[in-house]
Amino acid sequence: MVNYNQCNLLKQSLNSLINAGKSVDYEVIIVDNASCDNSIEMVSYQFPQFQILANQVDEGITKAYNRAIEKATGEYILLVNADTICGKDTLEKVLEFMDTHNDASGLGVRMLSPQGMFLTESNRGLTRQWATFFKLVGLAKYFPKTRLTNRNRKEWVEEFQTSEVDILNGAFMLLRRNVFNEVGLFDEHFVRFGYDVDFSYRMKLAGLKNYYFPKTYIINYKAQTIPKFSWQYIKYYYGAMIIFAGKYLFKVPEIKVQGLPQVYKPQYEIEH
Repeated sequence: MVNYNQCNLLKQSLNSLINAGKSVDYEVIIVDNASCDNSIEMVSYQFPQFQILANQVDEGITKAYNRAIEKATGEYILLVNADTICGKDTLEKVLEFMDTHNDASGLGVRMLSPQGMFLTESNRGLTRQWATFFKLVGLAKYFPKTRLTNRNRKEWVEEFQTSEVDILNGAFMLLRRNVFNEVGLFDEHFVRFGYDVDFSYRMKLAGLKNYYFPKTYIINYKAQTIPKFSWQYIKYYYGAMIIFAGKYLFKVPEIKVQGLPQVYKPQYEIEH
C-alpha cells in the first residue's frame, strides 16, 4: 500500500484489511511518500505489526510500489489503494479463486463507490479518458473485453459475471508473485497513473490471464492526492497516455551516443 497524506482513509483501510485477513497468513507493507498529516505516527502507534517504509520525498506511486514488492515474501501480492475498504470476506474469497484457477495470474473485484454505486472500472479497468485514448490511437481492437467499441459484443463483462478481462484496476490488484518474475516490476516512467494499464498490457503480451471476480467487493473512495485540475495532475495523468503510446505504438530507433546512457528503450512490441 502506498500512502500520501491520507491518514484517516488509511486507518479505515488497514482496519478493513485486518477484519478481512482473520483466516489469512499475510503481511502488510506501507510505503509513505513523505506525508505531513501524521500518517507515519498513526501507523506506528495503532498498527505496530505492519511494516512502514518512510520516504523523505514523494517519489510517486510506482517506485514506492516496487520497493514494497521487492520486500514482500508472500505467494500472492495484493496492491490496494489507501482509500479502499475491503469487504470482510474479500481476501478469503479472492485467494480461494486463485488457488482453484491455476490459469489466473491476476485478479480484480467488484468496486463500489461509498454510495454503493457500481464502478465500471471494475471490469473494464479503464477510466473514461483512457478508454477514449485507446479508441483514438487504435489500440481498442487489442482489448476485446474492455467494452470500448461494439456495445453488443458477447465478450462484454457484466457486473456479476466472473470472466477474463484485459486490464486490472490499480485500486485492487491481486497478482501471483511469479508474475513479477516473468513480466518485471512496474514501469517507473508511469509515476502516478497508467502503471496498472501498462502492467496489465505487459501481462497480456506475455500470454497471462487476468480475471474479474464479482463475488466479493471493495469500496473505493477515489480520493485524489493531487487536485484534479492542477497542472501536476494533467502532466502525470495525460502524460502517462503519451508514454504508453510511445512505448507500444511507435518503434523508436535506438540511438547510442558514446559516453551517454540510452534514455529509454522500448521493451515490448505489438504483433500484427
